[in-house]
Amino acid sequence: MSRIGKMEIPLPQGVDITVAGGVVKVKGPKGSLEQALVERIGVEVDDKTVNVTRVSDDRRSRAFHGLMRSLIANMVAGVTEGFSKSLVINGIGYKANVAGKTLNLALGFSHPIAYPIPDGISIAVDREKVKVEGIDKQLVGAVAADIRAFRPVEPYKGKGIKYVDEYVIRKAGKAGK
Repeated sequence: MSRIGKMEIPLPQGVDITVAGGVVKVKGPKGSLEQALVERIGVEVDDKTVNVTRVSDDRRSRAFHGLMRSLIANMVAGVTEGFSKSLVINGIGYKANVAGKTLNLALGFSHPIAYPIPDGISIAVDREKVKVEGIDKQLVGAVAADIRAFRPVEPYKGKGIKYVDEYVIRKAGKAGK
């Protein structure tokens, strides 16, 4: 039995879950999300908890059991609290600002970068910090990774975009000091 899959998901106040046609829909105070279920996995909704079960005990069913439980738990957490990732821009002349539904970045290239902000994501810029927020954990992580990929941190001077909690191992330059 999957250790993660057999754990119950508690339902906070104001969260509704419906399972119909192989799709789980979660509605809460911050919005609604939906996820397609794998055929081998079943979802049972009680008053205050959600249980994820598997139909058989074969290898693929066991593999999807914990995954589906984690996805549903992330949906419940997203519609109640939301998710966020913070990035730090480090470098002379590196700037970011939000104009409408576009994140404008100046990262030392010969051209500015205009990143369109997807629906369901909000981005706030405070000096050198960029905060990506939303209710879908996967989308928040993907947007943060896309922004970071424009200029990853280089190990010599530490210039670039990195996550707040990321540690970059610095290298000695030519002098080897």
